Amino acid sequence: MADQAVALHQQGRLAEAETLYRESLTREPGLFGPRYYLGVMRMQQGRFEEAAAFLREALRLREQDLHTLVNLGMALRHLGRPGEALPPLARALELRPDLAEAHYQQAAALHELGRPDEAREAVARALVLSPDHLKAAFLHAVVLGDLRQPQEARTAYDRLLRHNPDHVEALNNRGLLAWEAHDPDAALADLNRALTLQPQHVPSLTNRALVLGAIGRATEALADYERLLALNPGNAETWNQHGAMLRLLDRSQEALESFERALALKPDFALALTNRGYLRWVLESRHDEAKADLTRALALEPDQSWLEGELFYLKMQSADWEGFAEARAAMSASIAAGKKVIRPFAWQAASADPASLQQCSRIFTASEFPAMAAVAPSPRPQARIRIGYLSADFREQATAYLMAGVYDAHDRDDFEIIAFDNGFDDASPMRARLEKAFDRIVPITGLSDAQAAGAVRAAGIDILVNLNGYFGKPRMGVFARRAAPVQVNYLGFPATLGAPFMDYIIADRTVIPDGERRFYDEAVVWLPDSYQANDDKRVRPSPIDRAMAGLPEDAFVFCNFNQGYKLAPETFAIWLRLLRGRENSVLWLLRDHDVAMARLRAQAQAQGVAGERLIFAPMMPLEQHLSRVALADLFLDTLPYNAHTTASDALWAGVPLVTCRGTAFAGRVAASLLQAAGLPDLITETADGYEALAMALAQDPEKLAEVRARLAQNRGTCPLFDTARFTRHLEAAYRAMMARARAGAPPQGFAV
Repeated sequence: MADQAVALHQQGRLAEAETLYRESLTREPGLFGPRYYLGVMRMQQGRFEEAAAFLREALRLREQDLHTLVNLGMALRHLGRPGEALPPLARALELRPDLAEAHYQQAAALHELGRPDEAREAVARALVLSPDHLKAAFLHAVVLGDLRQPQEARTAYDRLLRHNPDHVEALNNRGLLAWEAHDPDAALADLNRALTLQPQHVPSLTNRALVLGAIGRATEALADYERLLALNPGNAETWNQHGAMLRLLDRSQEALESFERALALKPDFALALTNRGYLRWVLESRHDEAKADLTRALALEPDQSWLEGELFYLKMQSADWEGFAEARAAMSASIAAGKKVIRPFAWQAASADPASLQQCSRIFTASEFPAMAAVAPSPRPQARIRIGYLSADFREQATAYLMAGVYDAHDRDDFEIIAFDNGFDDASPMRARLEKAFDRIVPITGLSDAQAAGAVRAAGIDILVNLNGYFGKPRMGVFARRAAPVQVNYLGFPATLGAPFMDYIIADRTVIPDGERRFYDEAVVWLPDSYQANDDKRVRPSPIDRAMAGLPEDAFVFCNFNQGYKLAPETFAIWLRLLRGRENSVLWLLRDHDVAMARLRAQAQAQGVAGERLIFAPMMPLEQHLSRVALADLFLDTLPYNAHTTASDALWAGVPLVTCRGTAFAGRVAASLLQAAGLPDLITETADGYEALAMALAQDPEKLAEVRARLAQNRGTCPLFDTARFTRHLEAAYRAMMARARAGAPPQGFAV
């Protein structure tokens, strides 16, 4: 009867076989075979608890049965009890040291217990005994990955896939290893192959979406996340990533809804709280709720990359300075320790330490934009130098306001200029002007970093200029792929990018003194006047009266039109003292966020200055803005991050500017502008000196009138607003960079 039952079992007639097994046990309760085979049958049915019970009964009858020991180990592993699986497997190997399956099961149990070194040894023994053991070969590769031996793991997957090219899990894992090795093309090849074989393989879909999103192919990544949500709409992590892709695609309201879905499923999901908090602030200025989200996220996950800095930056934007000094000191210490606490753009507004700013950029670059193993294109032989300007701001935006005249003035006998546009066409007059200035504009917004780098290479660019850096919508991934022989950091980010793939930074001796080159990973190129470009074709202010701008006719008007994040509490305290010291004066600021406006007025009131003496100007087009700026009496600079374009606007409009020379690039820009405008006497060296000079000018109408007259006289002749002069200097810098590259020499700093 037992033999008949086994035959039925082997034929897959399990119900009939089980009946006979049980009849055998009724007749002869001490039989080993039926218990063993019932255990095997339960294994096949996935009923592992029952399988283990039958196999234990069988072992009581035959303690040294090899196959029962191995199967019991397997059943216990499937039950999630790998520690209990090891003893029967060890006994099996004592009986039969050359049994590959027992070595494999032992290795699998050790792997599940988090003992990868022992697992590697055990699975290696299995493969020596049975080189074609598919599961052992796969586990061997997995364990090598666990041991952080990625190259060895990829080799193991290569070997497995040569013999089994349709192994979906191996393709998925090798694809993930390729991504971690910064090889997105290889990663996508494997993940695409896995999904061709098994379209609903969740790990491969998840990993492909991750890779596509990270390389800028957000539309394709979003499609994968939507497929994942169709398979499992209750996955909070997928909803969060779905929202992240929508945010990249500027579909922010939909992104916010996805983050809400994630948090409904998982209320303590720190990353989703971070994402929701950011959008609550940006989309709806819901500062208190955004702050609550970020604060809670930080409590849940204190080591989440950049989160501490995001909360700090949000508070700076809204003039929420509670604990400001303590938070700044803590982040400075964390940066010194190499921690990922704040993004470089936000840290610039708080830190005056160039060493800390450099370290912050290095940490961020290494984490977010590691250098790809790409060989730089060879410099083209002697020919017109082909400059690529890469920016998201070829439209009505501050960078374009500064650079438009340079694009117009480039010497077309020696230079071609091509724009790589990571932004959009806003159909503005500025855009129309830029389209005429460039030889062509290449849109790259919808391209991955690899595709955009390919477009730069295909265009034969000699020098690629990074006009964003970490400001706005950066495309550092293009530069990380060595898209051009020479790569330059200019204008958008006034600090080092901390990147080994950036060759030069364009500066002047005011913003980067000779003794501070060590704080810049790029070779420093000094222009002779100011490093900042300016457009002498900008409109001149048209006279308007103060009433049109909402200003009192007879008051002294201090002004600053920087965005709120540049305003530090120490600077605001000086401004309030100036208001208290200068009767009948007002402070004219940019209306950035209503929350910040209310908080600044409340702080002024608390320090003895009526809140209505702070007047907030709405955003408006440049031409109208320049006309209203001219109504101010004195522009007050900010520290540690100066006014940059807004400072040039003030000087162009004829408004004197008082600054204090800072200790880092971003805090020395106004000093650079004043030097080039012929007004060095408006540069002070201490906060006390800054306050004293501003007060002296505010209380001495004749002195202020003399400064205004000097500025008006200089405006038409000074280097700051001589676009042709600036462009010749910039072109001389480009020629020197290109000469070194064509000679095979490494980047080296120099002065024009």
